[in-house]
Order: sequence, then C-alpha cells, then structure tokens
Amino acid sequence: MFRTLGIAVLLALTNLHAGSVIFIHPDGAGISHWQAARFFWAGPDADLNWDRIPAIAVYRGHMADALSATSNGGATTHAYGVKVCSNAFGTDGKNQGRPVAASGQRASIMHEAIEAGLRTGLVNSGSGVEPGTACFVTSVENRKDYAEIVKQLVGSGVDVILSGGEEWFLPKGKKGRHAPEGLREDGLDLIEQARSLGYHVVFDRKELLETPEKTRKLLGIFAAQDTFNDVSEAQMKAEKLPTYVEGAPTLAEMTQVALRVLGDETFLLVVEEEGCDNFSNFNNAQGALDALKRADDAFGVALDYVDRNKDTLLVTAADSSAGAMDVLGNPASSLIKYQTLDARDSNGAPYSLASDGSQFLSQPDRSGERHPFVIVWGTVHDTSGGILVRAAGKNSEKVRGTFDNTRIYSLMRETLFPGQPQP
Repeated sequence: MFRTLGIAVLLALTNLHAGSVIFIHPDGAGISHWQAARFFWAGPDADLNWDRIPAIAVYRGHMADALSATSNGGATTHAYGVKVCSNAFGTDGKNQGRPVAASGQRASIMHEAIEAGLRTGLVNSGSGVEPGTACFVTSVENRKDYAEIVKQLVGSGVDVILSGGEEWFLPKGKKGRHAPEGLREDGLDLIEQARSLGYHVVFDRKELLETPEKTRKLLGIFAAQDTFNDVSEAQMKAEKLPTYVEGAPTLAEMTQVALRVLGDETFLLVVEEEGCDNFSNFNNAQGALDALKRADDAFGVALDYVDRNKDTLLVTAADSSAGAMDVLGNPASSLIKYQTLDARDSNGAPYSLASDGSQFLSQPDRSGERHPFVIVWGTVHDTSGGILVRAAGKNSEKVRGTFDNTRIYSLMRETLFPGQPQP
C-alpha cells in the first residue's frame, strides 16, 4: 500500500501525465496594443482577461534570416520549434520541404498530435488560408497558393476547422453561402469533400451554436474571405462598413464550441484572432481595438476552461507588433491639435481618432475619471518589439524571463507528450 502511494506521489510530483494545450495567437498584438485595449475596454486601473494570465516572459521572435517575423515564418516556428526563413509556410524556406522539427521528426506538433490519436482543432477569425493556423498542417512553396493550402487543410485530419475563406473551398462557377463564386480552378468542392470525410458543416453563428452535442468533426466557414472588413478607417467610413461581418461568430464563440467538440480527451487547439494584425497594418484604430476585445473574450473562455481542467496549458504570444501601435494620452488640452482625421506628429507619424472624429476616451479609472487619448502609428508593417508570452495552467511556470519563439513548440510538446524525449 505504501509503495503504491509512493509511486502515485512520485508521478504527481514529476507531472508525467499528458495535458491538453490551447495556444491562442492574437496576431500582431504587442504590449502597447494590450495597453490601448485595456484603456478603451476596461479602464487604466482594471484588468483585461489577458492581464489575468499569470505566467509571463519576454518573447524573442527573430527568424533564421531576419530580425522581424513574417506571419508565415513565425507560425512555422511555433509549429515546428526551429528557426526558419521568412518565406517559410510550413517549410524550412530553403529547399521548401517540410522542416525537421525540434523533435527530430519531419512533422509539426499538430501532425504529431494527429498521428498519436489526440484531438485537434484550428480556429481563425480570418480566412482558412491564414498561416497562424494553417502552417500547423499545411506546407506550400508560396504563401499565396491559397487553393493548395485549403486542400491540404481539409485533408489534414484536424477534427475542428473554423474560419472564413469560403471562396477557396469552392470551384469556379459554384456559388457559396458567402462567396458569390468559388475561386478554385481544379474543380474541387472541398465542402462536399469535408462532408464525405465526416465533417458536420456550419456557415453562421446560429448554426455553429446549434452544433449537435455528439459532433466529432466540425467544419465552420463564416465568410467569403475574413470575418472582418480589414480596410482603412477612411474606406470603412466612406462605405459604412462594420468592423466584423454580420452573422459571423466571434472568436470566443468559435473557441467555446471547439472546446465542446474536442471533449474530454487530450487535445491541441490553436486559435488565432487575425484582425489585430490586419487592422493594425491598415492603421485602423477602431478595428484593432475591436479585434483585441474579441481576442480578449477568447482568453476569458480559455481561462474558464483551464480553471475547470487543471491538466490544460493555455499559452499565448504574438509573433510581431503590427503597425507599431501605441497610445498618446496626454491631458486633453494638449491633444486639441490632433482633432483632425489627418493629424500627424512633427515627425510625420499619423494619429488615429475615434470613428466620430473625436479623441478616444478610456473607461473610468478608480476615481471615476475618463481620459482622452489618440492612437499613434509607427508603420504599416509588422515590427519585432514589445511582445509577451503568457501562460496559465499545466507547465505555465516554465514561462519566465525571455522566451524564444522556438520554445512555444517545446512547451506544447512537453505538455502533450511528457513521456517522450524532449528537444
């Protein structure tokens, strides 16, 4: 009896049982993005869900050939745990083959999970072709080979796929629920192929939330392209476009349903809010703030899940800071000169105002005061500074100090496969 208890205690202490992983990638969201989101949605003295994630480290995201990451290169590094070139899309970026991962296998962490019989899921607010999720199961020489990406995605064996991008699931001449016409030139109807593979297919928020309880494989396609309108503030105002497509589910809703379908078995779920990146690349402040709120709501869903399921790791990081977004929040009197849509700093940096042309206002601080601010942009590109890794749940204590982008893979693999040799 005492020997049995001793073994049980030893196993508990060494933490050798497998756990599930939720990796949430708020694309392009650096520290200053989250500061802006906190001011706007919660208040300077309040917390976002992002703030509630306890473990924290500084992210080091350079590529094999560049100091700033591309979305496809960064995602490939997360998926394989090795430095790749900037042009990599599930490849090494050199001879264009699938990389040899840090494990020594020519397989991503999700390929390993599928091969081991674990449950898997990919959730993206953008198109299914987005690399933040697609690089975990697809490999192409050119990131614009959208038809091949979606073909590999549907045939990958992933249990849950939720995204936009219907245009690349359908052949030319065939109208979709969202797309006026498919764009595939190979004649394939990948929605019908998915059904033949056992996927339950849904197309809008209502259908997603009504997914039958016993569903094991789920494909959700919620827009012709992205589930958001990533255009400039000027175009959005001129065309009276909403930031997100009406009828599409939020990232939190997609994450909630994905977790339900994946069930109580060990799983790997990769979730991306793409709008943080795309809106920031257009220097669209309101769009970026809306996207950050949606990412933060997904963190709330994930944190609640981890609270109920202690053997689950939640880890999050961006791979870049899109647009070098920041907050200028001086007293109102000093912000008066910025009350025009084309306002710029003396060095030429553009400022963004609220959609009605006024300054943004924070939620109240602890004294009940609301404070004005404007958003300032450094570029329309992705920059390398000011990114954090955060984690909660199983193995989260290992997120500390500085954290190389290759270690996202290592942390996920150690959680999913604790009994195997680790890189």
